[in-house]
Amino acid sequence: MTDQSPSYHYAVIARALKVIDEGGPALTLDDLARRMDMSPAHFQRIFSQWVGISPKRYQQYLTLDHARRMLADRFTTLETALSTGLSGTGRLHDLFLTWEAMTPGDYARAGEGLTIHHGWFDSPFGPAIVMGTDKGLCGMGFAAEMGEDVAFEDLIRRWPKADFVEDPMMLRPSVLAAFGTDGQGQTPLHLIGAPFQIKVWEALLRIPSGHVTTYSEIAGTIGNPKAVRAVGTAVGRNPISFLIPCHRALRRDGSLGGYHWGLPVKRAILAWESARTGM
Repeated sequence: MTDQSPSYHYAVIARALKVIDEGGPALTLDDLARRMDMSPAHFQRIFSQWVGISPKRYQQYLTLDHARRMLADRFTTLETALSTGLSGTGRLHDLFLTWEAMTPGDYARAGEGLTIHHGWFDSPFGPAIVMGTDKGLCGMGFAAEMGEDVAFEDLIRRWPKADFVEDPMMLRPSVLAAFGTDGQGQTPLHLIGAPFQIKVWEALLRIPSGHVTTYSEIAGTIGNPKAVRAVGTAVGRNPISFLIPCHRALRRDGSLGGYHWGLPVKRAILAWESARTGM
């Protein structure tokens, strides 16, 4: 296996992200490289190629103070997003997202008559299970914390009557665009959820990359200012993680709160996005 292979890069970075998440900013480049069984120069080169910034800069993005600064300095209200024309599409890096929601009646049938394609892919945040219909991606989850079997079952049980077909090649173009490895592209999303969930997910789609919001802000935007707890539940039930950016919802005090696929994954995604937006 050469050091240019995607499998090699993924294995190194998956280990490095875990070490950084556990060790925090006190770890030096020499410490990290030694734990990866690499020279400091080689580790820095591989890490920077994959993540886009140096290990030291990445460590800085993983602190709680950074989350608080994001909330204080770059908080963009959803009302502002609406006023700037983001009500129909959301922009993520160089990717344009479009979405279509399943009707309440279709959702009530628990996926009956629906064919959902699925496949596993490497991602900057660990193994990703991706699912999609002929209308667009409908599911994305991460297995780094919970394991592949649990992550797969977590998604398929949301639509128990659907037909599931393994077909990663159908999904591959959208996945490459989603993680920024295929230049510019357009990824359609197929939102499959209850009406209240859809409203919350649409609000999440209006949060610009590199910015964050709060659960209470989302509740106010969708016209239910007292429904903060219900909003939190809907955020947690988002089936298309990363693309519907539930990781951008923080508590009012700036703490990260929970994350369905594991808090280390949430911290890594926020850091990855902040690095790429230069904020």
